[in-house]
Amino acid sequence: MSGSSDPLVPGNPYSETTPVEAQVAGLSNFNSGCLIAPLLGLALVGVLVCGGLVVGITLPAMTAAREAARRMNCSGNMKQIGLALHNYHAAYNQLPPAYTVDENGNKLHSWRVAILPFMEQQALHQQIDLSKPWDAPENAAVASIVVPAYACPSKVGDPLMTTYVAVVDPSGMFEGAIPTKFAQATDGLASTILLVETEHENEVHWMSPEDIDLQTLLERSEDDSHQGGGHVVMGDGAVQFITNSIEVGLLESLVTKDGGEDYTGL
Repeated sequence: MSGSSDPLVPGNPYSETTPVEAQVAGLSNFNSGCLIAPLLGLALVGVLVCGGLVVGITLPAMTAAREAARRMNCSGNMKQIGLALHNYHAAYNQLPPAYTVDENGNKLHSWRVAILPFMEQQALHQQIDLSKPWDAPENAAVASIVVPAYACPSKVGDPLMTTYVAVVDPSGMFEGAIPTKFAQATDGLASTILLVETEHENEVHWMSPEDIDLQTLLERSEDDSHQGGGHVVMGDGAVQFITNSIEVGLLESLVTKDGGEDYTGL
């Protein structure tokens, strides 16, 4: 027989491994593939689990950070409105009435309209026909314009609607069609509420001569623009945040301008 038929002769395809060795080599290759696939799968699951944990941790933090920024911007809006009211008072020696009326006593426009020139909105104010109601056809074009400072950044829905309102009450700083003066706040301006941020359910169009009364303020709900409460502007222009847990009697006392209370903070 020739040398090529010898299984141990070089060049013979059967001379490099024995049948047993071939089976062992094949089993080794098979095990490598079987092990790599599960390992890759476990690594992928680990990445997904870790990624989910990261998202689960960071998402609430990001949401809270965004709301904190919106709440700060809201406070800035109310600060601007409070400053405009002070500038109005400096110019006319009185606050604007809560609303203007015609000769028949019908409501026409809100105090928010009256302070527009003091909020860098003189041009917008000049477009309004003050002799006609805010929702008359003559004022329709202006009524469709958003005043950014009147819209809380956290508020959802129509930006023409505002949650920044006065508390219209004979005991407060806005009595109705009758203007008041800062000097009437014998409790002290720092202890008297000028404006409040109300709930969504009580929002009004920024031109509308409607706000809220004292009873509505005292019946605060949980439908706030901000979690847990809302801002108020005090008579001295300071902006503070009051929570829904505030004692009703204290809140009522803070609205009154001449009840003899002495509160320097909430």
